[in-house]
Amino acid sequence: MFSKKIIIDFYKSDALINSKVMQTFLHPDIILEWNSSKGAIVMDYQEILDFTDNIAKAYIRSKVRITHLIKEKNTFAVKYSHSVKTIENPREEILLANFFVIWELKDEKLFRGYQISQLL
Repeated sequence: MFSKKIIIDFYKSDALINSKVMQTFLHPDIILEWNSSKGAIVMDYQEILDFTDNIAKAYIRSKVRITHLIKEKNTFAVKYSHSVKTIENPREEILLANFFVIWELKDEKLFRGYQISQLL
């Protein structure tokens, strides 16, 4: 049974800035297709972990605010905003971008993701 709790726990955790936490949520065969302001990016398991490690170098805090979460079978649609606190200015929270993602879960892990982001 696929639960919204997996998605909520993922976004409430430090997974976006901590690759060790990120690993606990990823299926080994994960693929994330991301349409960002820099173009289309496709990432696998290791590329997601490397990306997370790079983000951790700049941000000390990550906060996600989910506005929409819809479930159908093992697929979830999530609309959220992502805010961060930088190493240089840890007191100020900065809204980084708005996201919409469709996640498919397999074995209770993130398996396929289709994400669009808009920088602010």
